[in-house]
Amino acid sequence: MTLSLHPASRRTVLTGAALGSAAVASTAVTGPATRAAAASARRRRPGDRPNVVVVSVDDLGWDEMGCYGNDFNETPEIDRLAAEGTRFTQAYAAAPLCSPTRAALVTGRYPGRVGITDFLRPQTAASDAFLDPQRTTSVAEVLDRRGYTSGLIGKWHLTETYSGPYRDRPGNPYAHGFDDVRVTEELYIGGGDYTHPYFFMPSLPAREPGEYLTDRLAAEVEDFVATHRDEPFFLHVSNYAVHTELVARAELLAKYEAKPGADRAPNRPLLAAMLESVDTQVGRIRRALEANGLEGNTLLLVTSDNGGQSRPANAPLRGGKGELYEGGIRVPLVAWGPGLVRAGLDADHLTSTIDLLPTAAELAGVPVPPGVDGVSVVPTLTGRGRQRARPATYWAYPHFIGGTRPHAAVREGDLKLVMFLRDRRCELYDLAADPSETTDLAARRGDDTARLRRLLEAHLAELDLHPGPPDAGRVRREVTGTFDAGLERYTLAPVPSGGAVADATVEEGRLRISAGGAAHLLAVGEQGPRGSEFVVELDPGPLPPAARERTLFAGIARGGDDYLLLRYRHDLRRVGWDLRVGGRLETGGAEPTTVLDGSVDLADDASRIALAVRGAQAAAYADLGRGWEFLFRLDVAGALDLRDDAVRRGFRYAVGGRVNGSAVSVDGFRAWER
Repeated sequence: MTLSLHPASRRTVLTGAALGSAAVASTAVTGPATRAAAASARRRRPGDRPNVVVVSVDDLGWDEMGCYGNDFNETPEIDRLAAEGTRFTQAYAAAPLCSPTRAALVTGRYPGRVGITDFLRPQTAASDAFLDPQRTTSVAEVLDRRGYTSGLIGKWHLTETYSGPYRDRPGNPYAHGFDDVRVTEELYIGGGDYTHPYFFMPSLPAREPGEYLTDRLAAEVEDFVATHRDEPFFLHVSNYAVHTELVARAELLAKYEAKPGADRAPNRPLLAAMLESVDTQVGRIRRALEANGLEGNTLLLVTSDNGGQSRPANAPLRGGKGELYEGGIRVPLVAWGPGLVRAGLDADHLTSTIDLLPTAAELAGVPVPPGVDGVSVVPTLTGRGRQRARPATYWAYPHFIGGTRPHAAVREGDLKLVMFLRDRRCELYDLAADPSETTDLAARRGDDTARLRRLLEAHLAELDLHPGPPDAGRVRREVTGTFDAGLERYTLAPVPSGGAVADATVEEGRLRISAGGAAHLLAVGEQGPRGSEFVVELDPGPLPPAARERTLFAGIARGGDDYLLLRYRHDLRRVGWDLRVGGRLETGGAEPTTVLDGSVDLADDASRIALAVRGAQAAAYADLGRGWEFLFRLDVAGALDLRDDAVRRGFRYAVGGRVNGSAVSVDGFRAWER
């Protein structure tokens, strides 16, 4: 670990893995201490329980602030905190998207351990993912043991339920021990909303005419600090800004649009205007602490929940939000606290969102609960004690967003390995020499690649993110579905399609489905899953040229109105899934997206696809002649929870087809139960 003192007004240069030649300006505005601050310093005694305030900015890139080298955006308040405190040059978000990083902040654990690895969708999605208080201990609950009051002001985004009484919603902040919750979303936040009335907080009255949301959060913080100044507190100030859709105060936007360089990339006047409002908010928070005599006994942190959404703005780092390259996970982190945090310091100690809980726990003098992955950075902040060496740090994003495919990463020392989960292809980078991740060393440094890959695969296995492919695990029972004896052992179930009626025949032991128009038909077998963990494999057999729509299905069904099916559309070479419950299709907004188009081709007779299910979790795999490859995962618990025997009992293994003036044939299926 290297620590360098930086005078308040000089420019610094990040070195090594801290981003090469990026120049950083740090300015301070220093005046005489207020009487309240002096009184606070006199009152402070060893053993006091420091307050902890975390300001998170949504989608803020690693270098968007002046203290990280940006010379277009203006952030004098945060720059002052960096000059008077500690600026981390190797801080990371625990995930490349918001919800999993927020889960890590609350729990101190890798997001995969608490079941949140993607941003949470609104209640129309099939999943019921939320931060389950039964699975973990929150930072609020840990600090409560030392008499802390915990507050949340702003964005939560750790529940998918947006109806009914707020305290009854699964995963709500009160259920995790937060005492004082303000200005948090009542409805799904979507793209953002920054001026009152807020569409996702319809019951929230304005404090002032023309209220801007970032300013409202600042006002609530001022009130919170005044209310709780006589007791130790933890406060997460969780900004909705600078998340899209970007909306700024008109006068600030005009200011930045008029600045020299406003029309040159990567400068973005709209983001700069929004960020100035956040910076003003941070200044109000600092002054609220000083006015109440708390600045000498408070740790104030400013950071981001993931990398910036604009790839060009993240340069020279590679990538951005949704990716595990540095641009997607490297974030700013500024720590301030006179008398508590060392002043004028650049720290290149690698730190992650998961470190917040153990850091707060050490400051409060309370034990860290079992299962926490983070490491306290109190020695780095205070200069007291020895900073514990950091083990390998991991990230997992087994989802699709935009053009990003499921992948995971591990960093140990200066080496970072990125692994794509479909085929386990790996890339290796030396961040000390190549912070922009331009040179893949995987082939040249085979031993390092193999070692880090073993670490990452062991971590992924420990997370148990999704059911494994057919040849993984112990098989208790095998069911084979063929059509050698015709259709007498199957129930034919039309799926509502608003089109033609399908014709089903058996030709040379293969099920053939045909229709003169659009039609969808399932052949439901006699046997279904006896347990909640099973795999259904579709063997399509020879497929004709893909000139017209021919779609094959395999999974479980009760009939044409109730099923969970993996589907393969041959003309688009696309794999997806369908879930229908009570006649209602429940797949809106779910992955995978069309990035899989053209990437799965079952034209070869040996190709196959499989749906692996474990309770409410499912995963899709394909074997294109190279062994099983992971495609995508899904969570269907909100609509169909197969852990429930009563639910599962009515389902049977099924295959089927959808055609549109064409015909499709299928050999059959196999199912394994574990």
